Amino acid sequence: MSATIAEKIFSQRCGRPVRAGEVVMAPVDAAMIHDITGPLAVRVFREMGGERVFDPERIIMLFDHQVPADSIPAAENHVFMRQFAEEQGIHNYDLLEGVCHQVVMEKGRAAPGEIIVGTDSHTCTYGAAGAFATGIGSTDMGFVLKFGALYFRVPESILLEVEGAFGKRVGAKDLILSLAGDIGADGATYMALEFTGRAMREMGMAGRMTCANMAIEMGAKAGIVAPDAATWDYVTARREIEPFDLAGDEDAAYAERRRYDVTDLAPQVAVPHNVDNVVDVSDVAGTKVDQVFIGSCTNGRYEDLFEAAEVMGDADRFADGVRVIVIPASRTEYLKALRAGLIERFVEAGALVEAPCCGPCMGGAFGLLASGEVSLSTSNRNFRGRQGSTQASVYLSSPATAAATALYGEITDPREV
Repeated sequence: MSATIAEKIFSQRCGRPVRAGEVVMAPVDAAMIHDITGPLAVRVFREMGGERVFDPERIIMLFDHQVPADSIPAAENHVFMRQFAEEQGIHNYDLLEGVCHQVVMEKGRAAPGEIIVGTDSHTCTYGAAGAFATGIGSTDMGFVLKFGALYFRVPESILLEVEGAFGKRVGAKDLILSLAGDIGADGATYMALEFTGRAMREMGMAGRMTCANMAIEMGAKAGIVAPDAATWDYVTARREIEPFDLAGDEDAAYAERRRYDVTDLAPQVAVPHNVDNVVDVSDVAGTKVDQVFIGSCTNGRYEDLFEAAEVMGDADRFADGVRVIVIPASRTEYLKALRAGLIERFVEAGALVEAPCCGPCMGGAFGLLASGEVSLSTSNRNFRGRQGSTQASVYLSSPATAAATALYGEITDPREV
């Protein structure tokens, strides 16, 4: 029978045909926990009588939200998780590798057809690898740690056919912001967004990760990019797995089909205080900013940093009075940028380049905003208080727009630099 990618993944993992709307107990292929949500999941696991996790090799543990530890409670959480990892035989990436979603992908811990859960809403990033990946609460994760499975309602799917070719300095972040603006913050609640079309096929893995990462910003349970040769090249370079076909059927029962053409898409900006409050950059050009943040699990990869550096060109310095924070998404991405001379370029221009971590994105460590301040960020959320004071304002953009803004101290169209 015809099926969407999400239906096919659940059917394969459950060993029988399943359809959207069914509630199933499905095994998980991997479970990710980090320093913020992990301790509660472990405590729930204990409260449920858990003694040994279902499979230590399928549990991914790392620290990224408060690293290095920025408070005594954070340090104590790290110790608690390290002790649990040692006791259970779980490999702990600790604070050495970077942001969880980037690390899971680059370490080959996600692959087409898998069901992956994580105690972080942006776990949907792994849909770039063709997995059904979704964020869950710490209580659910306690259950997963013990049983290796979880109840799911198989989601309906929205097919997003993205055609055309991007213009100059317009890319994946502009696309996903425009989709959020069109679909709305709750327009895809508990659905799977299935990305396909020419623009997606021609997009690199970095861009696909950006798109899958922000599926949750439309309320989606998952965002899945149909795996192709680029997907398999990326995955097989990181783990042994035999490629196979996985695509939604043309006559599958999609809840909705939407078609987009990126040919004339302009750089997009999400304005305070909602991710779906999206406008063309020209509508907010000239808005003064106090801080620019380039990084996060959405846009902290080498390709993003390269894009920012390209916009900088031969400029010697960022604008006076603007704090520029650059955070590569992982140690691997940091080293790529370092060896390419990008880190030196950013530092010379006046940026603070930090070790791989979530940084200002979660508003809990450093780079926070004071009342009345304005930030332009390449991260994924701009809610009140997300990066500091509830009286601050956060705009979201692509790395290209962020770099142009850092040069002029006001929101700037990168095509005009």
